[in-house]
Amino acid sequence: MPKAARSSDIGLLYGIGVVQGLALISFPAASAILVSPAGFALSSTQYGAMFIPQVVLAILASAFGSTLSRRLGLRRVLQLGLAANLGSMALLTVASLLMGSPAAFVVLLCATALLGLGFGATAMTINTLVQRLSEPARQDGNVLALNALIGLGTALAPLLIALFTRIAAWWALPALMTLSLAALLVATLRTRLDAAVDEALPSQGWPARFWVYAALVLLYGIVESLSGNWATLYLTNQRQVSAENASFALTAFWIMLTLGRIGFAMLARRLPVTVALVALPLLLAVAFQIVAQVQAAGAGIAAFALVGLACSAILPLALSFAGKELPGDPAATLGALIAFYQIGYGMAAFGGGPLLDRAGLAYSSLFSLGSLAALALAAVAALVIRTPKMAR
Repeated sequence: MPKAARSSDIGLLYGIGVVQGLALISFPAASAILVSPAGFALSSTQYGAMFIPQVVLAILASAFGSTLSRRLGLRRVLQLGLAANLGSMALLTVASLLMGSPAAFVVLLCATALLGLGFGATAMTINTLVQRLSEPARQDGNVLALNALIGLGTALAPLLIALFTRIAAWWALPALMTLSLAALLVATLRTRLDAAVDEALPSQGWPARFWVYAALVLLYGIVESLSGNWATLYLTNQRQVSAENASFALTAFWIMLTLGRIGFAMLARRLPVTVALVALPLLLAVAFQIVAQVQAAGAGIAAFALVGLACSAILPLALSFAGKELPGDPAATLGALIAFYQIGYGMAAFGGGPLLDRAGLAYSSLFSLGSLAALALAAVAALVIRTPKMAR
């Protein structure tokens, strides 16, 4: 593939990453509306349960995406993911017309299911394609840049929700997302975006090192989802922060996550980024303890900004390292790892509800427990970088 065409394709993948980030956080960004008596009036358990279809479909799409890629090609799997995302955002827009009706929750469940299918297929393909289309010396940096742009989308979602809520039109975000996804889907029809997919892994199954990476991304999914899905409700319900300031805190989390990824992408070829894989979870453990103690809006915004910085480079570095170290089909490897990331995401997204409603835990206790997950994440990260292959 000519270098100019390759750069154009990577640019398109970057654009898809931004929009995927926006779509992924549309539901958590609207959490105050989803649980508000004046909105959808969901309980904490219903809010958590809303993410179960998303996680299940994302796991299936990630796990079987490489099989579909070998039959259909990565581009068609990407188009399937974009179409599913489009359907999800369209249903979320329609749900705004059903607030107060029992049918609204059913529509939300269908919307999150489509989002899971869309995220699983899209995340697997864009990470695989960026890695395969990049020169070897630029792989770490380009994968970090892609995930930074996904983070940019996640940072914009709560900010846009807050903006549109001010004019009583929060549904404008999913409506705009529907149009954006349609445009990107059309753009993929006008390019030869694809990459060869290797043969599947040997029949004996995944190597032992795969399970170390699987544990790493699963734990990361827990700590990221804890912040992304419960930050707004924690600040509004327990700390009595306004919904607008709580949205700013969630935005600060995603902005710092994005800036951190951009920073590490710029430094990937100059500094030993393996050190960051262990140092960032340790910082995260401290940040969660700070989050659990905050009282005012400003402190909450600053604390979640620190959490975002601590989360920033962990997932893209793990995916990049695994893609280079593990044998076999990169699409299968990344797809399986994204499935484990989704398992962690689901554990935190759904598990928080019963802990709050039935076990009687405070929101702050969830974040205190997050420190334990962060310390476990640091321990697994240390196992990843101990191998000679990961010396940089």
